Amino acid sequence: MIFDSCIWVGLAANQIDPQAVINAAGDAPVFTSTVSLGELNFGVQSCTDPTERAMRAAYLRQVESRPAIGVSKHTAAAFGVLAAAVKQAGRSPRPHCNDLWIAAQANENGYVLSPLLSTS
Repeated sequence: MIFDSCIWVGLAANQIDPQAVINAAGDAPVFTSTVSLGELNFGVQSCTDPTERAMRAAYLRQVESRPAIGVSKHTAAAFGVLAAAVKQAGRSPRPHCNDLWIAAQANENGYVLSPLLSTS
C-alpha cells in the first residue's frame, strides 16, 4: 500500500486518527512515494516560520525513514496512460499531476494507493 502525501500531512497535523490509518493498512506493507517526499520537502522549504519549518523537517525525516518507491521507466509509461485517460475524460491532468505519478507507482508495483483524504 502506498500512502498519498495527504495522509502523511494529516497525521503530522493530527487531522487523521493514526488508528484509522493502521486499520486501513491492515497487514499490507506501507510505502511512501518519492513524489510524496518531494511534496513534503516543498512544504519544509516553503515554510517561513522557523519553528514550524523545524517541525516539518523533523517529520519529513521520519517519513523518509519508511520504505520508499521510486520512479522508473515503467512508472513513466503508467503515468502517460493515466494522464491521457484523465484528458480523454475531459479533465486536465495538470492539477493532479503528482497524484497521477503516485497512482502510476502504485499501478506499476501492484499496490493499493490510499489517498484517505482525497476528494478528487
